[in-house]
Amino acid sequence: NSRLIVALSAIGKDATAVGDWNLVEAYSANGFTWIKKQGINGSIWALIALDSGNYQTTDATIRQQCIDSILSLQHDDGGWSLMANKTYASDPDITGMALTALYPYRDQPAVAEACEKAFTCLSEMQHENGTFASGGSECSESCAWVIVACTTWGINPDTDSRFIKNGKSVVDALLTHYLEESDTFEH
Repeated sequence: NSRLIVALSAIGKDATAVGDWNLVEAYSANGFTWIKKQGINGSIWALIALDSGNYQTTDATIRQQCIDSILSLQHDDGGWSLMANKTYASDPDITGMALTALYPYRDQPAVAEACEKAFTCLSEMQHENGTFASGGSECSESCAWVIVACTTWGINPDTDSRFIKNGKSVVDALLTHYLEESDTFEH
């Protein structure tokens, strides 16, 4: 539901009027239990979806419930992982997504503090060649989510010293995953 709302918003469509369907109303109608059914991903993408079109819910607590849930799942090192169990290592993809989702709420002191820790965590996760890995594999997706998080927060991922290792930025690292012969990025 959330990713469909994001896609519709990206092409200028109103997710509250998709034929006879109001996709946004599903958050209020089904409640936070439904949103978090997918774990942290549900809360992250609900926030991104709602903010993609400045959509309002009839349950005014939905956004704050998502924020509080994301913050409660932050690891001690400042990152987040897909699994709620904090014994899993922080993941650059989920950390980047969480940072992106939390940006509109940066005026909340708890959000600002959590996000500052998260950027430090991301910087520490960066490999010496500038890239990032999810599940032990260096990949374009991890680099891309770090870039999205940085640019959302007004950080230049190509010049900010936190995201440059041995002269290689995360942007340089993303470009190492480019496959010229097919004009795509490898997974």
